[in-house]
Amino acid sequence: MIEFVEPIAEWIAALIEILGIFIIVAFSVYTLAYGAFSLLKKKNPEIIYSQIRRRLGRGILLGLEFLVAADIIHTVAVELTFTTVGVLAIVVLIRTFLSFTLDLEITGRWPWQDAPKA
Repeated sequence: MIEFVEPIAEWIAALIEILGIFIIVAFSVYTLAYGAFSLLKKKNPEIIYSQIRRRLGRGILLGLEFLVAADIIHTVAVELTFTTVGVLAIVVLIRTFLSFTLDLEITGRWPWQDAPKA
């Protein structure tokens, strides 16, 4: 049974990694095109800059979530050893730190803080 599950899990993890990379690249291209188009329309550069940062940050966050999911699937379903679990833990910690700091950059507050009252 393991011989059947491992190749499928490897393919699924690889597809999810590709999807995560595609999301990051697609959001980057979309954000750059949006910024260039907005500059051509003579919009305020400061507003454009903040919108580009927010959109790019959201794309990176979404892509990171897919990459973490792929790492978890690969580690749990394919190579479950103490070494791979340790590497996975380090990778998840680094990506979680990146997610928290990107979220702070995008929203201006930590994820556990309440949203400002409007």
